[in-house]
Amino acid sequence: MTDQFHPDFPATAGTPRTRLHHVKAGELDGDTAQTAGMRRLAAISGKRVGSERIWMGETHVSPDTASANHHHGESETAIYVVSGHPSFVFHDGDGEVRIDTGPGDYIFVPPFVPHREENPDPDEPAVVVISRSTQEAIVVNLPELYPLQEK
Repeated sequence: MTDQFHPDFPATAGTPRTRLHHVKAGELDGDTAQTAGMRRLAAISGKRVGSERIWMGETHVSPDTASANHHHGESETAIYVVSGHPSFVFHDGDGEVRIDTGPGDYIFVPPFVPHREENPDPDEPAVVVISRSTQEAIVVNLPELYPLQEK
């Protein structure tokens, strides 16, 4: 049997869907949607490896920094805290809610929920691994946090 490309896979990508892809730590791609106060690096994406339903990468938040308010559109987002003690802030309708985390913790961000990441530590950067349910990192920057109403 010969290798075949998925019929919907872009021919220009040149990456067959019949093999595993290894992305080394030093090969992460910073050419992704960004939010002020943080740096996103793509590891797994449609552009990089031909993924169709997932995006995965790292986010670095410098010491004593808060990101801009944002959401990730239709993407479900799972976050794993690698290092540091980042906080995740959202609005629940009564005011801002802060979730303080540490290494080994996980956060789930539903689609369209406005939030921001903060790193209150004055010395240590925070690093998290992000996985999204879309093949690219959707980022919609916002002027403020607001509660998302359920439909």
